Amino acid sequence: MIRRAVLVAVLMAGQALAQGQGETAEAAAAAAARLEAASVMLQEADRGSDRISALTETVQAYEDGLVALRDGLRRAAIRQRAIETELDARSEEVAELLGVLQTMGRAPAPLLLLHPSGPLGTARSGMMVSEVTPALQVRVDELKADLEEVSQLRALQDSAADTLRRGLDGAQEARAQLSQAISERTDLPQRFTEDPVRTALLIASTETLSAFASGLADVVDQDLGGVAPDATALKGGLGLPVQGTVLRRFNQADAAGIVRPGLVIAARPRSLVTSPAAATVRFRGPLLDYGNVIILEPAPDVLLVVAGLAEVFGEAGQVLPQGAPIGLMGGEQPGVDAILTESAAGVGGGRSETLYLEVREGQSAVDPATWFALE
Repeated sequence: MIRRAVLVAVLMAGQALAQGQGETAEAAAAAAARLEAASVMLQEADRGSDRISALTETVQAYEDGLVALRDGLRRAAIRQRAIETELDARSEEVAELLGVLQTMGRAPAPLLLLHPSGPLGTARSGMMVSEVTPALQVRVDELKADLEEVSQLRALQDSAADTLRRGLDGAQEARAQLSQAISERTDLPQRFTEDPVRTALLIASTETLSAFASGLADVVDQDLGGVAPDATALKGGLGLPVQGTVLRRFNQADAAGIVRPGLVIAARPRSLVTSPAAATVRFRGPLLDYGNVIILEPAPDVLLVVAGLAEVFGEAGQVLPQGAPIGLMGGEQPGVDAILTESAAGVGGGRSETLYLEVREGQSAVDPATWFALE
């Protein structure tokens, strides 16, 4: 009876372990397919009528694919450890199971049904064997599936290095081509030209972002007219300018007690930053302690301040379409070995860079949640 109880416990434990089998491998395979699709997009970017738009989509496709692949590898490592831990924890029970199977396999079938207590015991023995045997086969199948899944997960992680390397190289090439294409761009509408002397004087004479934003109207050298973008209808539904996670919200203090009237967004190194809406570039360049800054005007008397960029695209006075690239995050893209090490440890990696986003209406900063769909 004790052996039967052990067998039942082993059989019951296998049910939860089998759930979700294969999902992690499928997710990682899908991510690899997305990277391959991004590679095709990069090859075809030169053929499109709007090369910058095509390259922007290509960079974003690479970023999505790399994020998905890293997540798939992380989940694969976690799943593998969960299976191995469960098998280790039940090693004695698995040994009992194997012992029973070996005994049943060696003994002739009639002997398995004989019982020293006579016909009644023999009948009971037969009932127990008929009850346990199908369950044993189910558990054997589950163990086999678990071991096969572990093997598949190990093979997936072993083969991921080449996929990662191609993805990282492709993303780097796409970013370089995008930067080059933007530097050669001449097709954007121009609402005004900037007076560089007035801009330099404004930067030198202001100590706060609020004061600088208030003086932006004075740096215009020549007003070229044109229709100003108006994203008011999109208020409350804009997407964040970078793929990342909001670390701190409006007026939320950081660990040092510093409060800023904007969002702090964690992003991966070299992530592409895009314009959340069609907007006029009011300023771009280093500013105060914010690093590289680009200030966009998506609607009359509304400014979006995006700070913390390593590279900034666009020129003051240009009108950018929604989704246009406005810069790249800084930092160093982790190598293949670093990514695989992080994934094997089961940790999400990578969001080491921070982007600051502030929204100003008139002379005041407002909660970005009134313009952006943060949830």
